Amino acid sequence: MDERANGPWDVSEVDPEDGVERLVLGSLQITPAPGVDVQVQVDEASGNVSLLTLARPDGAVQVQPYAAPRSGGLWDDVRAQIKSSINSSGGLVEEADGPFGRELRAQVKSSDGSGGLQAARFTGVEGPRWFLRAVFLGSAARPGPSATALEAMVRSLIVVRGDEAMPVGAPIPMRLPEQAQDEQPDTPPAPPSPFQRGPEITETR
Repeated sequence: MDERANGPWDVSEVDPEDGVERLVLGSLQITPAPGVDVQVQVDEASGNVSLLTLARPDGAVQVQPYAAPRSGGLWDDVRAQIKSSINSSGGLVEEADGPFGRELRAQVKSSDGSGGLQAARFTGVEGPRWFLRAVFLGSAARPGPSATALEAMVRSLIVVRGDEAMPVGAPIPMRLPEQAQDEQPDTPPAPPSPFQRGPEITETR
């Protein structure tokens, strides 16, 4: 089974003249979808996007591309590391087959400090010298409309690996568009607002 038969895509597999308007964030290109916001967290020192989240009111998916070996197999190693980390931190995790192949369905410590558990679904897709990790949260961690919509967003992603040598497992840099970087204020940012046509980008620091 080819888990990538319907995306996500390598940039070499996409016609640059296809007429689709996309949001370019360095190593990832995003096709806008109604009802899905693009939220970014930026590392001020490097200017790189340290966290990219595609969010709906009831669920979200966090995505990150990494450098991978030509031979593949990185997701097998990463999956084992994630399972070990979740188990050691008191969470629950099981491995299962999902729409992107083998995935981890977990209950992880809540980030709100309550000590409770929240659902999370870890998926991975391998392309030409890259690996894309996607973590589905909230309602998207379970089958349903939110999961379907956000899975389609992940399918539509385009990965731009570049030709430079990178260590296996190194994040492939994501960046805000130049227009957004130029508009970043020196003072604390105002409430988030769209800065271009397409999806809304919310920047947190």
